[in-house]
Amino acid sequence: MPSAEKNLPFSHAEYAERIGRVRKRMAAAGLDAVFTVDPSNMAWLTGYDGWSFYVHQGVLVTHDSDPLWWGRRMDAFGALRTVWMEDDRVIGYPDNYVMSTERHPMDHIAKLIAEAGLANARIGVEMENYYYSARAHEVLGRALPGATLADATALINWCRAVKSEAEIGFMRRAARIVEKMHAVAQDMIAPGVRRNDVAAAIYQTSIAGTAEYGGDYPAIVPLMPSGADASAAHLTWDDRPFEADTGTFFEIAGCYRRYHCPLCRTVYLGEPGPEWRRAEEAVVEGTERALDAARPGNTTGDIARAFYGVLAKFGIEREGRCGYPIGLSYPPDWGERTSSIRLEDETPLEAGMTFHFMPALWMEDWGLEITESILIRDGQPAECLADLPRALVTR
Repeated sequence: MPSAEKNLPFSHAEYAERIGRVRKRMAAAGLDAVFTVDPSNMAWLTGYDGWSFYVHQGVLVTHDSDPLWWGRRMDAFGALRTVWMEDDRVIGYPDNYVMSTERHPMDHIAKLIAEAGLANARIGVEMENYYYSARAHEVLGRALPGATLADATALINWCRAVKSEAEIGFMRRAARIVEKMHAVAQDMIAPGVRRNDVAAAIYQTSIAGTAEYGGDYPAIVPLMPSGADASAAHLTWDDRPFEADTGTFFEIAGCYRRYHCPLCRTVYLGEPGPEWRRAEEAVVEGTERALDAARPGNTTGDIARAFYGVLAKFGIEREGRCGYPIGLSYPPDWGERTSSIRLEDETPLEAGMTFHFMPALWMEDWGLEITESILIRDGQPAECLADLPRALVTR
């Protein structure tokens, strides 16, 4: 299939530049090849986009050939329609490898690796990854006894840290979508309204997108606990109605062509007490200080220190990280799983990096989330990708 017939999200030049970044890191790590099974890395390298990550699949990157897409044969047809490489760089394995107790797909990719002259090579694999099982690693190692399987966890993820202008453009579109998602949630929430009905409206809005472009499915479902449930970070929804005099945070993301813009806001149904207003003031002031610190020449730890310094002034205790890199993602996470915005992380900031700054406060029986997705810029504070009032919303 000629590439002109494909709906590639990026130019061939951009994909070539990405492969070059990965090869540079491979060389520094002494690797002859990297085998990535992370669907986000697969998409970033090749353009592949399909819901096939529940079976074994991957992309093999070497120093001297275009990447090899490998997966289930029925999914290879989707790869032919979405990757930038020539058709002979797409290989599918037969369906009798799927959910089989007699054979394993890693035996199939091992044969391809050996045929590529890598039977005795040093091959990077993603040891700490949702999609790479202990059994897969065991089978791959047994099938390639002469090879060295080295841990290359996050090697490609780190290559994705600085976004291109095209990627930032996709994230800006995701930002417009998440603004609409919050507007719908804030207009709809009221005492007596079922939580699942608001979740349904959020989903409809996220996929409908804007008049100019549609949305994609986010990597995480809407997190929207209410009342005492909001003291926990990652609860979703049920069919109970919202109640008066309670707060609900909405942790949701717009998504465009797999690029995410998460954004959290909290809605209080009634008149919040002084403890709410004090927490709101601390988070808003802390966010301003953090955004000012989020610039090249500083580190992710500097962002965290700026925020935690304000919390200390207010006498509020909080532990844990308060942000992470974002961009292209698939379930179950919209983070890039590299650096963190936390006190002990000293990752240097570069223009073009994007983060979800997430200074949420989870108290004993309530929670407040007011967050921003940010873009690091040269010589100035970070830019907030979404444009939504940074405040506790009351209804």
